[in-house]
Amino acid sequence: MTLRLQGREIGLEDLRLIGQLIGEHPQWSRRRLSQELCAQWQWRNPAGQPKDMAARTLLVKLEKLGHVQLPARRQTPVNRLRQTRRAVCSWDQSPCVGPLSDFQAVELIEVSRDPAARQELRAALGQFHYLGFGGAVGENLQYTVRDKRGRPLACLVFGAAAWKCQVRDQFIGWTAAQRQQRLCQIANNSRFVVLPWVEVPGLGSWILSQVSRRVAVDWKGKYGHELALLETFVERDRFLGTTYQAANWQRVGATTGRTRQDRYTRIQAPIKAIYLRPLQANFREVLQG
Repeated sequence: MTLRLQGREIGLEDLRLIGQLIGEHPQWSRRRLSQELCAQWQWRNPAGQPKDMAARTLLVKLEKLGHVQLPARRQTPVNRLRQTRRAVCSWDQSPCVGPLSDFQAVELIEVSRDPAARQELRAALGQFHYLGFGGAVGENLQYTVRDKRGRPLACLVFGAAAWKCQVRDQFIGWTAAQRQQRLCQIANNSRFVVLPWVEVPGLGSWILSQVSRRVAVDWKGKYGHELALLETFVERDRFLGTTYQAANWQRVGATTGRTRQDRYTRIQAPIKAIYLRPLQANFREVLQG
């Protein structure tokens, strides 16, 4: 018997190891168990960091399939989205108005490893982005944009790409096996908001252009592997996508209005335009391998 979970092949020997660790160390938490598995399997990302969250998710999936019995949770999972929406920061909301040329000294700062700045970004997205923000899971980068006085102007988040997207996958031209192996080389711009007191024509597309120039370097520095392509999904009933178009993102089609939980074509979701931004001229070759 072989299972494939979290991009890893799990066989009988692996199941025996997990069962042995649980039996010999009943006092261990799920976190301690996942850390030990990463050490035993030498399971690390290209940057050399243990894939602790992937191991923990793998264990939960194995338990749901009936292959292991994990120790009881020591903490009750919380709804981070609700918590973030309740978190309210006090913002200087005096109008920030002017031509883009007056804001060339703005800073684009990657904050995913800065707890205080990351919390401020979460609060801003929770208050001012229509989807809110429950925090990022898995590989991600988080950016804030500030003026020369340090005042926040905008926030962006990049995270894991959609597992399947027919239009995108046809555009790339890869097989299901190639997608499974190289999906990590696509990042999804899941959140982007220019804060409501900021009225600077062209600022949004300028920010997208700037982040496109550095996101691959930042990603490799944090995770040890490169990006070849960016994606985003823009809700058509709310936005025209002009900011992405002005920053040279290419519209390649639209979603079908179904969700990944929709097995019977009954769940309706807003139609979203699909935009892609290649980061390498040979991105198809890279993603197809």
